[in-house]
This record gives sequence, structure tokens and C-alpha cells, in this order.
Amino acid sequence: MNDRLDAYWMPYTPNRQFKAAPRIVVSAKGVAYRTADGREVLDGISGLWCVGAGHGHPRIAEAIKRQVDTLDFVSSFQVGHPGAFALSERIAALAPPGLDRVFLTNSGSEAVDTAIKIALAHARACGQGQRTLLIGRERAFHGVGFGGMSVGGMVNNRRAFGPVLMRSDHLRSTWDPATQAFVRGQPAEGGIALADELERLVALHDASNIAAVLVEPFAGSTGVLVPPVGYLQRLRQICDRHRLLLIFDEVISGFGRLGSMFAAQALGVVPDMIVFAKTVSNGAAPLGGVIVRRELHDAVMQGPDHLAELMHGYTWSGHPLACAAGMATLDVLEEERLLQRVAELAPQFESIVHALADAPGVVSIRNLGLAAGVELAPDPAGPGRRGARAQAAAFDRGVLTRAPGDTLILAPPFVSTRDDIQRMADALRQAIVDTASPAP
Repeated sequence: MNDRLDAYWMPYTPNRQFKAAPRIVVSAKGVAYRTADGREVLDGISGLWCVGAGHGHPRIAEAIKRQVDTLDFVSSFQVGHPGAFALSERIAALAPPGLDRVFLTNSGSEAVDTAIKIALAHARACGQGQRTLLIGRERAFHGVGFGGMSVGGMVNNRRAFGPVLMRSDHLRSTWDPATQAFVRGQPAEGGIALADELERLVALHDASNIAAVLVEPFAGSTGVLVPPVGYLQRLRQICDRHRLLLIFDEVISGFGRLGSMFAAQALGVVPDMIVFAKTVSNGAAPLGGVIVRRELHDAVMQGPDHLAELMHGYTWSGHPLACAAGMATLDVLEEERLLQRVAELAPQFESIVHALADAPGVVSIRNLGLAAGVELAPDPAGPGRRGARAQAAAFDRGVLTRAPGDTLILAPPFVSTRDDIQRMADALRQAIVDTASPAP
């Protein structure tokens, strides 16, 4: 390995492989990165699903600079600053009706664990402390905290760390390769039957033991798995019938990816909590949180006045710089009409990515809003190898993608043009062709 790179243990990265052939970027602007040797690499995954307004946006950078000169840090533990209250009020106003209490965190992983804690605290406040079971979904990613890993459905996380900490059970994935391989947008059939599996889990565990059902509106990190029409609506109906909390993990989908502020609005289903992160600050500062239905919040507001009602929080919850980045990002999203731009680009994006269906070894293409997964037939040597080689080849061809398993992700910044997206897809096609033959 390269000795200069040894000290940094990189996250979610094959470190030995990377450090033998590092891919280093030194700057970014708009929809592109630049490498140390001056090569442009298009950002095909919006940083990591988070840079919707493009890199280096001056409004966001200036807001952070102003804030650091005014107030660099103050703890949110029993002390406040204007930015946290202003940002929370603004997010609450953008959320679906009834969801108007906001708990701020620093990441999606922290936000998921926060939502789980709120669900458990709500159950105890209502005299139902036996409600400790969480219902998630296979192939779901809810961050890297032990709570999120427990309710998540990623096999590799469980393989790596053994038994998780919290009681959980899982719905089937919404993905059916036999019927959905090249469906554009939401599949028309199967949503009700998939959601009705929740009734089986309720019958098995009894509703009185279930704290919450936690799902992504669409699963992004495991390859853009799109729910069929009616799926989320039926989950909402079943949760209402059995008085279960429904939590949407919108870390990826929130703040514009589907052309609405939240996927809950785009898909017409209102949950009890929305988990958010990533695009809320355009990736410029760590920021996440949970938007909570007022009745849940109010139920927890009990006990002695001098004690915290929810024994939870992070040193950097509501960090002044993150709040400044969040407020500026919301300004940009609204004033530059980026959500409308996503809605206008989405049909063109869909056509461009589905044109990759004839590339060698492509077995499925899935899309929703500005998110798509292009799945490749696995290498005979084992799953994931083809995807890893194609991801590296795509970088060499000038586009940054991500490959969960053998699926290449394309999730461009909202400020992309049709030509930008076409260039990304062309580079992806070249990478697919480059890696069509099995590894020696």
C-alpha cells in the first residue's frame, strides 16, 4: 500500500485495494470533481446522494463563512442559538401537515437511531413499554448505528458484526426481478400483496409488542428498489388499523430527489416521522434529523420540569455551521426552483438510463425521480466483483458512480443538464463494455 495513505482507515471502502490504486479528487465545482492530474470526473451520485445544488455553491459557502465568524459553536444542551430554531421551523413548514416537531442530528445514521428512540419513548410514555419490536424490510439500509442495523436488511452488515442489538423482524423487499426488471418508475402491480405481509408479522408478534414500522420510500443504497403502486398506502392503512407508528427513512429521498420536498409528498403517504439528512445541507456540513408528528412529541413531554423529557442528543446537534448550511440550501432549492427542475429532468433521465438496457450484461434498470440503478449480471467468480470492476472503470471513464453489489447507481445533482446526464450515461456504458468479460 501507499505509505502516505496508511493512517486513514476509509469507511465502506476496500482499503487495501484502494491504497494500491487510489482515486483522489482535489476539487469540485457544479456537477464535476477534478483529480490531482487535472482530469474532470462527473459526479454521478451527487457526492453520496447529498449534493443536489451542485458543488461549491456560493450561497451555501458564504453562509457557512459568515456563521463561523459570528458563532462557531454552542452546545444545544440547555442552551440555544437562533439558527437551530429557525431551521427547525422552516423544515416543519415544508413537511407534510401534522409533522411539525424537529430533532436535529449530524447524520442519517444518528437520525434513524433518534427516530427509534422516539418511538420507544413514546410507547413508554403511553404506558406501553412492551412495544420494543421494530419492523424493517429486507435489503433496506438505515445507517450504521446498531439501531439502524437492527431494523435494516443488509446482509453484509449482519455478516460483519454478528447479532444486532434490537428486536426486529423484516418485510420482504419490494424488488421482484421476474416482473420488474425493466419497469420504468413504479411497478403497477404487486404493491398490495407485498404490503399485506405486514399483517402476517402483526399476527406473529402481536401489534401490542411492535414499536414502529421503518421503511425507505424507495431503497437507494441497495440499488434503487422502487415500491409498486399502492404499497406505501397499504402500509399506512395497516399501521393505522393496528396503531403502529410508520417511519419513513428519507435520508436519500428527502429535499428534492423525487421532485418534491419529501417522498411522502411525491408518493402521497404521510408517515408519523420522517428521517432526513444528506441534501438538507447540500453535503457542505454534517446535518440530519427527524420530523415528528406533534402528537408523538407532546406525549413525551411529561415528567418533572427540570429533567429532559427525552434523554438523548449529540454534542453537535443543531451545530451553528450546519444550521447555516441548511438554511442556505433551502434558500437555493426554493429560489432556483430546483425541485421543479428535478421534475422536468426526471422523464429525460428515465429515457437516458433505460437506453442502457442493450449494454452487455445489463439484467435490470430501475428508476424513480433522479435516481436509477443499472444492474449487471454477476461475474462467474462471485457476486459484487463485476460491479466493483465497473465502478472503477467508470471513474477512469470520467464519472463517479457507486456499486452496491452488481448495480451501478446514477443519481445526478439537481443542477445537471440533459447533456450532463447523457455524458454520465455514456461513460457508464463504456465502463459496462470494459468489464463485460469475466475477470481473469
